[in-house]
Amino acid sequence: MSWVKKTIGELCIIEKGKIGIQKATAGEFPLVVTAEERLSHNEYHFEGNAVVIPLVSSTGHGHRSLKRIHFQSGKFAVGNILCVVMPNDENILRADYLYRFLDLNREKELVGRMRGMANVTLPMKEIAQIEIPVPPIEAQIDFVEQYSTLEEKSNDLGVELTHQLDLVKQLRQAFLREAMQGKLVPQDPKDQPASALLEKIKAEKERLIKENEIKKQKPLPSITLADIPFEIPENWVWCRLGEICFKITDGFHNTPPKVSEGFPYIAATHVKTDSIDWDNCHYVAEKFHRELHNKAYPKKGELLVVNIGAGCGTPAIIDIDFEFSFKNTAILKFNQGLVSNKLLNYYFVWKRDEIYAELTKGGLQPFLSLTILNNINIPLPPLSEQQRIVAKLDELMQYCDELEVSIKESQQQNELLLQQVLREALEPQTAILS
Repeated sequence: MSWVKKTIGELCIIEKGKIGIQKATAGEFPLVVTAEERLSHNEYHFEGNAVVIPLVSSTGHGHRSLKRIHFQSGKFAVGNILCVVMPNDENILRADYLYRFLDLNREKELVGRMRGMANVTLPMKEIAQIEIPVPPIEAQIDFVEQYSTLEEKSNDLGVELTHQLDLVKQLRQAFLREAMQGKLVPQDPKDQPASALLEKIKAEKERLIKENEIKKQKPLPSITLADIPFEIPENWVWCRLGEICFKITDGFHNTPPKVSEGFPYIAATHVKTDSIDWDNCHYVAEKFHRELHNKAYPKKGELLVVNIGAGCGTPAIIDIDFEFSFKNTAILKFNQGLVSNKLLNYYFVWKRDEIYAELTKGGLQPFLSLTILNNINIPLPPLSEQQRIVAKLDELMQYCDELEVSIKESQQQNELLLQQVLREALEPQTAILS
């Protein structure tokens, strides 16, 4: 038998899934859903080898995408937002070959056929019109075996590259740990000790209190030996975060009404490590903006720290001069001439996972209270050393950034190479198809 080109509709049965996922009853048969993992159902609706294709976009409203399609064999059930494509005769077309072909060409043949502006779907009649190269069964088996072998090698390489990314993450943490323990840059005996710096900060706070610029804080608990997690150089000092900040406050507790035009408003999801996503911020009316702005007065260079939700502990330096308001985020206000905002940001980057795991409260909605933030222990270096540490960390973090970019490029090249090799396995034959 020579290679031919046929449509899926000519060679397969295409049938929509029969069970609403919420109505499924756990049982002995696999239930194929849009997610990678199978659920289960107490009865089966299909039997054999099949390709299962989602009929709705993976990313929802207004976007075309399919994260995955599935190969399923045996007795199984399928959710009603997917369809089953089952060859009429596996002596002519094997389901595993069809699955590999469609997965390899998912963007072109499936995503490209999705329809709709708001509710994006993949019509089954479009699937039926897809043309596929149909080689002899022996060639289909060879192609599937080749695909599996190359995919396994690609996956092994992918695992190694993922491991390398994890090593870079560990390297970042090692650099940050060395910095915060006073081991990253040399000590300079000429530096004014951090104890004197802390006294300057306290004196300035007292002045601002007398001038009614800030309110007097409740006394913070003294740091005991039990509070000290590691040794620091002699000219450093342990202090509470609240001691070096003039004010630590938070944003909206309730979501204000959003408007199309107004003052920028960010939520916790807009606070990324080292940056704020202004491009996707929301907007609120002046009434709500003033309510918060008069409370927090966020200024360029001050530090935001997510204090509600899964991102608790994530920091970002305010990098703009215009007015904005925020929700689910705390703001740290301090004298940037006495405390380096970049060093403070690096400290939270280093401690973020620990802060989330050990200091947040709540269950489904983790919460980092202002009291806990004020009480966080901070190792404070002399001002000159703060600047040296930041300069060195900037250099080392850029090095880590470059490593990550290189590894991610290798990941992309690995995926593209796999696809290219497999497509080339079909190209010579497709050129002579009738």
